[in-house]
Amino acid sequence: MKSRYRLAGYLAGTVAARTGDDTSGPALLLLGLSATGSVTVASSLLAGLTISSAVGGPVFGALLDRSPRPGRMLAGALAAYAAGLLVILLALGHVPTPALVGVAVLAGVLGPALTGGWTAQLPLVAGEADLRRGSALDGLTYNVASLGGPALAGALATAAGAPAAVAVSIGLVLLAVPAAWTLPARPSARGDAKGVSEAGDVRERPERGAEREPLWRDLTAGLSAITRHPRLRRATLTTTVSFAGAGVLTVCAPLLGTRLTGESGYGTLLLSALAASALVANMVLARRPPAVPDRVILLGTLPIAAGSALAAAAGSPATAVVAAVLAGLGQGPQLIAVLAVRHRDAPERLRGQVFTTAASLKISAFAVGSAVAGPLAEHSVPAALLTGAGVQLLAALAYLLSGPRSGQQFPGDRPHGLLVSPPGVTAGQPE
Repeated sequence: MKSRYRLAGYLAGTVAARTGDDTSGPALLLLGLSATGSVTVASSLLAGLTISSAVGGPVFGALLDRSPRPGRMLAGALAAYAAGLLVILLALGHVPTPALVGVAVLAGVLGPALTGGWTAQLPLVAGEADLRRGSALDGLTYNVASLGGPALAGALATAAGAPAAVAVSIGLVLLAVPAAWTLPARPSARGDAKGVSEAGDVRERPERGAEREPLWRDLTAGLSAITRHPRLRRATLTTTVSFAGAGVLTVCAPLLGTRLTGESGYGTLLLSALAASALVANMVLARRPPAVPDRVILLGTLPIAAGSALAAAAGSPATAVVAAVLAGLGQGPQLIAVLAVRHRDAPERLRGQVFTTAASLKISAFAVGSAVAGPLAEHSVPAALLTGAGVQLLAALAYLLSGPRSGQQFPGDRPHGLLVSPPGVTAGQPE
């Protein structure tokens, strides 16, 4: 029962942090557009907030894995991220744009704390019986956040202005700080030399005071684990390339909204339509979980490509909504599947680094897509969207050319992936 209360608190924190994160990107984009009128400036702020996560992910993951109280480190990262957004909000229009892009870069170093940093702490919160169910619920918080965040940004920007949207995103991130601060300590920090792995087995942990690897080695351990394991490598490469295409779609959404309706806020509502369809798709997936989540990663890229291409050809708001829904039908299951692959294949002692490093690679790819999309979209929004569709096809190609065959077994594989119902859980029930 105690683990259920802990899980509820964890989920409340993740929803607040991730909704704040998903609100901050579109809100910052709209703030840049409203304050300067320049798509390039707006996309530069968004790219700055996301590109530096390539550095932040490995560093933050290594520190989390070494910390006896990772929740407190997570809380500090959330507060610092919110502080960076506040500086941009107060200084935009009064301070040169390059300086504010620098602030966004510094804040973005902590971006993985809002995504992979939370997910890596799930085994400390959920008991053995709740871990699989908690993993499914954790995956759905991404969808809830991506549904609520852009909608909140668009609605607030339309009703009260872009600064209000940024302010609310700051408040949501800060709201998650208490939940992070109260996350439990590692078992070794509580005097327990044993821990529970994601598969539910009990494994010995190093006793306090045991010799550790130098930090500089830990900084590369997560990336090394990803590149050495064929399925982790394939899942990470595919979703990283796909997320670059998502960056293009995100930058183009407000511009598409302006083009079709005269309101940039409508574009962020398109992102919410995308997230809503992703959430529905994941609910269906939870009822009929695939035996091999790896295949879902490949199949998810195709609807995203089709949605981006349809958005490029959209001549009416209705067509744009259909395009967003189509893209969401791929994005949602793709996310749940890659989380399942990481939980299944990540070494327990490197869990935090695998999650934060993989998250940082995806966020950085998103930043590259956003940076490229700005100048392209200023020239032609349809051309930028078609570029995004092409990137999704490259992601599908990357899947086919990398990693093992789907379903290939490796020594030490666990008998069930997280999308497979564990003993005692019916496939028709939420996990």
